[in-house]
Amino acid sequence: MGTFSIWHWAILLLLIGVPVFFAVRSAAKPSRIPGALVGFGGWLMLLAIGQTLSPLRTLADFANSADGYQQLMTLSNGPLAVYGEVALNLAFLALQLVVLVSMLRRSHRFPQLFLLQWLAIPVVFVLDTIWVASVLGVPVSLVLAGDALVTPIVSFVLTGLWVAYVYKSVRVRNTFTRAGASAQVASAS
Repeated sequence: MGTFSIWHWAILLLLIGVPVFFAVRSAAKPSRIPGALVGFGGWLMLLAIGQTLSPLRTLADFANSADGYQQLMTLSNGPLAVYGEVALNLAFLALQLVVLVSMLRRSHRFPQLFLLQWLAIPVVFVLDTIWVASVLGVPVSLVLAGDALVTPIVSFVLTGLWVAYVYKSVRVRNTFTRAGASAQVASAS
């Protein structure tokens, strides 16, 4: 309990470094429309932090599932179930990274990609559940034992609130524009 691992330092750095980076970056770029809400500030800063940490959470879920995967590998068709689940989760991780990059680049596609990521939460969960149940030949109720439904439902509801924010926010509309992305590309040259 007295040790502070490298992962603790990495998470602490992300929790402090990411908001500071976005705040400095947003403050350094003046708005084209005086007085407009633009950049990673306010509630958008919280969304940016969450989106930055979401791939790390997925990777942590992988690490936490390692023991379960080892147990499944001993069953008949267990390796197939594990490989299928890992492939689904890697596809979701790739989607999270695409959404993160589009957010960091201030792409006009970010709101649509964020919506797609939200819709992927239940799709990945349902596909994973059906895959594992069918490959192992067990009832779905056995795969969904315990609190297996809690995390995806909470994640879906909370992300849904952020999706509503993304589509209603003036700051989001002003930050993720075609002109903003074009200006960033031009300034990087």
